Amino acid sequence: MPAGRYADIEVWKLTDPQAGSGGRVSSTRYTADLNDIRFVLFEQFKLHEAMGDLAPYAELDREIYEATLSEAKRIAEEVLGPINGPGDREGCTVDSDGNVTTPKGYKEAWNTITEGGWVAVSAPVEHGGGGLPFPIATTISEMFCGSATAFTMYPGLTAGAARVILHYGAEGQRELFAGKLFAGEWGGTMCLTESGAGSSVGDNRCKATPTDEEGVYLLEGEKIFISGGDQDLTENILHLVLARTPDAGAGTKGLSLFIVPKFWIGEDGTLGERNGAHVLGIEHKMGINGSATCTLGLGTKAPCRGWLIGQERQGIELMFMMMNEARIGVAVQGMGIATSAYNFARAYANERIQGTSLRDLKNPDAKRVAIVEHPDVRRNLMLMKVHAETMRALCTRLALYAELAEHSKDPDEAKRLSGRVDLLVPILKGLCTDVGYEMATIAVQVYGGYGFTQEFPVEQLVRDAKIMSLYEGTNGIQAMDLLGRKMRVGSGALFIDWMQATESMLRDAAKAGFIPQSAALSKVVQMLAATAMHLANLGRTRKVETAMIQATPFLRMFGIVLLGVEAIDQAVIAKRKIEAEGASPYLRGKLLNLDFYITSLLPQAIALGKIIQSGDETCMDPDLFS
Repeated sequence: MPAGRYADIEVWKLTDPQAGSGGRVSSTRYTADLNDIRFVLFEQFKLHEAMGDLAPYAELDREIYEATLSEAKRIAEEVLGPINGPGDREGCTVDSDGNVTTPKGYKEAWNTITEGGWVAVSAPVEHGGGGLPFPIATTISEMFCGSATAFTMYPGLTAGAARVILHYGAEGQRELFAGKLFAGEWGGTMCLTESGAGSSVGDNRCKATPTDEEGVYLLEGEKIFISGGDQDLTENILHLVLARTPDAGAGTKGLSLFIVPKFWIGEDGTLGERNGAHVLGIEHKMGINGSATCTLGLGTKAPCRGWLIGQERQGIELMFMMMNEARIGVAVQGMGIATSAYNFARAYANERIQGTSLRDLKNPDAKRVAIVEHPDVRRNLMLMKVHAETMRALCTRLALYAELAEHSKDPDEAKRLSGRVDLLVPILKGLCTDVGYEMATIAVQVYGGYGFTQEFPVEQLVRDAKIMSLYEGTNGIQAMDLLGRKMRVGSGALFIDWMQATESMLRDAAKAGFIPQSAALSKVVQMLAATAMHLANLGRTRKVETAMIQATPFLRMFGIVLLGVEAIDQAVIAKRKIEAEGASPYLRGKLLNLDFYITSLLPQAIALGKIIQSGDETCMDPDLFS
């Protein structure tokens, strides 16, 4: 092992008593990093204490959380991980009647997670959920997504649909439908996208015509890219469909939301005749091949009935609940890919023997070493380590804010935290999915040529990760939402509140001994504020296109700062623990994470600030791309 400041970081020393030869973790088997998960939840955010003050979680304690996480780790590693690669290679098939067959092992995995109540770990207990706080659910999602992204899309969308129905469904539907979904007896989907409309949801043409039966409409149209549009995991599927009622008008304000079942449902919950929502085909995709991405025909083969949710022309408002939840979920997917890629890569780097150390380069008889001893490999691993661990912390922080906002007894505090969530959601969705993809490609680089083959798992991570920057609103749309909406709320009130809270954290970090690191971060926070002001001025002078050219760079700049704040926050906690308990390679790794971030990653935010403030608009030349 090479000498120097990184020589004894725990990341380079993998041991697993249940692993193969030499106790090393296999570079082809998914493993979850429960050690860092515990640090984030119980040391950084002290979740067991924060949740103990909230009524829904008063009876829960750290022991319960730990046991839950250990079981989730077991399921991720022993149930989901083994079906990920085979499911990707087999993919989904559809017959002439529109019935989809999922890959081998998916049905058995579905039974395992439904029997254990994993579909709805954060849903209310009284509706069949696990009643766990959102940060715990987020952590479980990280492990499940990291081990089998395609499979995890089925329960994720099902739980999201259940929450919409629970909040907005008709009186007789809420408990029955949501309960079936939360239990995993039925599946759920979200049907927004149409051919020719795509992200411009207001261009949707799907029609809904009222019938003589109150609340029941006939739907006609076609939806595309519907994840889980059909599957053989559940006895029924509830599609949440956006459609336009007669004389509703154009744009998103003319859309209504409907529950469209695969099989019609009687008042007592029994299933009746096949409804006219049929899969017309499945997409053959770059990745997530175990997830059935369907073209769904409504009324194409038979009449398609659906129940209106809420009021006519209220569809986007109601669907936004599921869309916002989905954006947080996709951010966690990206983070899960990053953590999975890192764990695979560090295992491989310890296992793969190739070349000699640079010190012995000219000695033909020198001992061959594991590639973890090569500086460029270590740099790549450090990039992955720092991003994985800070993104895990950032996603957990967002989940904690959302939980506290929902249950705070102080209305002003609840409003402040809710605003913080609104500000951060587009950043996390854009940042974590872009970085997750980047970390997967770095993992391939660590594996070298083997990483490009299906014998090892990281090439699949690259393919699975790419969709995350596209669905639930492309990352360009997230950037425009951040710059065009969230940064403008209350004349910048959400951003100002975040900045004040961040500067307070940095002052505390300086008092804890991190004076130069805190100063470096504070300087970039101020540059971020100046950059935001520059963009706001462009908007005020009606140079909206010039501002929006820089929306994506601004989101990335903001995201880099957010991860830097997590790095310094974790370093403060690690230093405190070292002083109380003594140093360990893991805790020293947190201090080195911060140093690496300040020197190697934070300057990217400075560069982006300069790029944004340059005012360049060359790409808008009208003749450039004709």
